[in-house]
Amino acid sequence: MSFIQKVKKDPRLKAFALYLLMPKNQAKPRWWVRQFMNPFYHKKGVNAVFQGKSRLDVLPFNSFTVGNDSVIEDYAVVNNGMGHVHIGEGSFVGLFDVVIGPVTIGNHVIIAQHVVISGLNHGYEDVRLPIKAQPCSTAEIVIEDECWIGANAVVTAGVRIGKHAVVAAGSVVTKDVPPYSIVGGNPARVLKKYNPESEKWEKPQPVLTAQGIY
Repeated sequence: MSFIQKVKKDPRLKAFALYLLMPKNQAKPRWWVRQFMNPFYHKKGVNAVFQGKSRLDVLPFNSFTVGNDSVIEDYAVVNNGMGHVHIGEGSFVGLFDVVIGPVTIGNHVIIAQHVVISGLNHGYEDVRLPIKAQPCSTAEIVIEDECWIGANAVVTAGVRIGKHAVVAAGSVVTKDVPPYSIVGGNPARVLKKYNPESEKWEKPQPVLTAQGIY
């Protein structure tokens, strides 16, 4: 068992480590962590750009990697406190986006403005406790290569978005998105899929089920 694993399993050690790494009730790491630890623990690719007003709430106990030629724009927030964040090559995280791990973003992905991608959920089941005091759960989000996530979209924990898929602006994605498809709405549903035989993007055919036509 590694030292980090031992710390994570011991509540007292974990609390002390968190105190050293970040101020109480804050997600942003302490200055010394940002300056002297993160550059050695996290991988930034060649020509990757972190704009000056982006906020990287990244800590050394979970991984954070950004591939070559990727960009994290001003006012975007990236947080790996609850799980890793991996961003591939040539990808773009837009203005005011929020990315909370565990999240894996592929290569050549476009994420427009004001998008929320969160692999974290707050517990709420115990009505005797404030939601803030209840344990969190995580489920990895995977956005495969060449996707485009439109402005103001929300991608919820555990979702996989297939290669070259498009998420329309303002959508709430609660289920997996097939590759080479366009989804939209709240909750998001498939609007079009690419047909390799006709080489066109086509609307899906209605499906007759016992519950009706979908």
